[in-house]
Amino acid sequence: MKRTAAALLSVWALMLVTAPMALADEGVGLAGPTTDKTVTFFCFGVIAFFAALVIVLSLIQNRLEKRKEARKSDLARFN
Repeated sequence: MKRTAAALLSVWALMLVTAPMALADEGVGLAGPTTDKTVTFFCFGVIAFFAALVIVLSLIQNRLEKRKEARKSDLARFN
């Protein structure tokens, strides 16, 4: 428990020390100034990511369900 608390405290301290550097340079980040176009494309990327995530996870679940049903039918056939 002490090790976890020490790790969390050190991460918190590191974030506290690096926060002023991240907010420096008048709000201009690593990608340059934030414009409406930048925010729009980023949000479209977030939407596309979650749509792709749902599709991929659904395909994985479908494949796992098929395997489960095949296993069930094999067990029922042998018993």
